[in-house]
Amino acid sequence: MDQQKNTGFQPLAFTLTVAAALLRLVPHPPNFAPIGAVALFGGAKLNGWQAYLVPLLAMAVTDPIRSWMEGGFPAYSWGTLIVYSSFLISVILGRVFLRRSASVPRIASIAFLGSLQFYLITNFSSWASANSLYPHTWSGLIACYTAALPFFGRTLLADLFYTGVLFSAYHLLSRKFAGAHEPQAA
Repeated sequence: MDQQKNTGFQPLAFTLTVAAALLRLVPHPPNFAPIGAVALFGGAKLNGWQAYLVPLLAMAVTDPIRSWMEGGFPAYSWGTLIVYSSFLISVILGRVFLRRSASVPRIASIAFLGSLQFYLITNFSSWASANSLYPHTWSGLIACYTAALPFFGRTLLADLFYTGVLFSAYHLLSRKFAGAHEPQAA
């Protein structure tokens, strides 16, 4: 999947990013959401500030809606900054590793790395918080990471799935649109 020039297909990249972000509002299993893929794809395909702003706005807009729809959790909490920061790291991963070259193995590897950093950062912050369910010991940290493994599995599956869908759709649609603008042979 060689990358097309970003500038000509910005509306396509933006539309795919926003559409995937809106999928957060569709009921899904815990941690099986497209936002990690949105961050990686946005970092790879959106130019300038949009790469960072679109995933953050997707979270900021859909979090209160999901809170209202599902109930039981606040839209924003002390951990929101940590979660959003982790997704910004995924944007950076997309910009650094997928902007110029986006082969299937490379996309899968970076999606794995994005999932892993999210798991490590957010669970460390959960363990380190004042109201942690786990003691602030090495054993408590290991217990926290162990308890979060099922969520990591779903995050990884979602990131691999949605990243594959986004990059594949972009690749196919950008080729189709590029072909539509080529002169026809007489």
